[in-house]
Amino acid sequence: EVQLQASGGGLVPTGGSLRLACAASGFAFDKYVIGWFRQAPGKGREGVSCISNRDDNTYYSESMKDRITMTSDNARNMVYLQINNLKPEDTAVYYCAAGVPYFSSSYYHCVDGMDHWGKGTLVTVSS
Repeated sequence: EVQLQASGGGLVPTGGSLRLACAASGFAFDKYVIGWFRQAPGKGREGVSCISNRDDNTYYSESMKDRITMTSDNARNMVYLQINNLKPEDTAVYYCAAGVPYFSSSYYHCVDGMDHWGKGTLVTVSS
């Protein structure tokens, strides 16, 4: 059974930082694309960052690329998302997801290319 469990969310002040973690199991982690997505209240889901564990091809969203770093630990089946200089508009539920690498670029997986989804972790940024 595929499982993806995000953690690390919480309440932070504007300008703060968070490190989200995602524990994965039940699939060939080192062969998949893993991604972070978010959904803010009243808005659609947005792809934040995706990484291919096969070749480290990494995509970052334009809106966050200057403030985030995504890393993957194939030995521990973990992915992390470091978010710096948090803003109130970053308030959202953050999800991790996994996808079979159909595409050569992680970008397409962040648009619409994931097969498995975990429960999210809530990030709230106070103004």
